[in-house]
Amino acid sequence: MLFLHGYLSSGKSFSYQTRFFERDFNVFAPDLKGFGTNADMPYPYSLDDYVSEVKEYVYVKGLKNPHVIAHSFGARIAIKAASSDSGFFGKMVLTGAAGLKPKNTLKKAVKKTAFNVLKTFIPREKLSKFYSSDYNALSAVMKESFKLIVSEHLDDRLKYIKNPTLLVFGDKDRETPLYMAKRLKAGIGGSRLTVISGAGHFCFIDKPNKFNMEVKEFLLS
Repeated sequence: MLFLHGYLSSGKSFSYQTRFFERDFNVFAPDLKGFGTNADMPYPYSLDDYVSEVKEYVYVKGLKNPHVIAHSFGARIAIKAASSDSGFFGKMVLTGAAGLKPKNTLKKAVKKTAFNVLKTFIPREKLSKFYSSDYNALSAVMKESFKLIVSEHLDDRLKYIKNPTLLVFGDKDRETPLYMAKRLKAGIGGSRLTVISGAGHFCFIDKPNKFNMEVKEFLLS
């Protein structure tokens, strides 16, 4: 079983899950390039670079068609990998999955227009208020990597995923709201959606027991 963590996180974010699932599976929760103990990034990684990293990790560890539990950014990697090779993973669990093109809201449209106007005569480094605090804290190479990743939308890849897929989302998720979960369910044939009440973007941390039991039932069914 392979765990793929979210952005600005690490394999340790799945500590509730690794302790639970190691009773029935061999579990692997690596730190992806740029994060945790694997922080040194030699150049800006694209999503394809991360897919290659995961494939190399699976090969080196001698894993064969591992089930994957992927959160947020990790789900981007899982979606891209599975849509290109349905035999690479076994069953897939995508939680708080990112990668779909977000809805355009009035607030976002105004912010984008203001940024596009201001950047023509104000240096980008002075427009930091337009970026999140997380983005501003990234190194230069990680900022370039982040831009490569979020600019790639995976909506058109969903139809190529043939793996049995469980989608697990919190009903309080603000980063990847439920409308994204519903689009994932519609796009991935035969997928199931479980919504955990009272949980946010990290529903596997907010409600670990509920998350673990839903996933275990899915994997062992």
